[in-house]
Amino acid sequence: MAYFAEVDTKNIVIRVLAVGDKKTRDENGNEVEAIGAKYLSDGFGGKWKRTSYNTHGGVHSLGGVPFRKNYAGIGYSYDEKRDAFIAPKFFPSWTLNEDTCQWDAPTAYPDDGNRYNWNEKTTSWER
Repeated sequence: MAYFAEVDTKNIVIRVLAVGDKKTRDENGNEVEAIGAKYLSDGFGGKWKRTSYNTHGGVHSLGGVPFRKNYAGIGYSYDEKRDAFIAPKFFPSWTLNEDTCQWDAPTAYPDDGNRYNWNEKTTSWER
């Protein structure tokens, strides 16, 4: 199973679909992104980019090939320069981590086993 994200003319993800392996493989049985993208474009129109359910911060959790830094979600943007899917920025004080293409808070999340929420007014984590 392969996953593909459809991006609109502003490179915003508008949907993510799964495609069966047979629809993404060439005559030698190799998985080829362009084949899956063409299959979806022929059937639904639009511009499609491969994404991986197991990719987060540029790392594939099962040791496979990471695709485009992060699994795409509706509302994410596709950055052509970085070849990455980037979540919407939820807090103005957060900055984009160029390595992971994820948003980093000005201060690290506490590592004490408690649960915290971000307070943008104080730019700090609150229990």
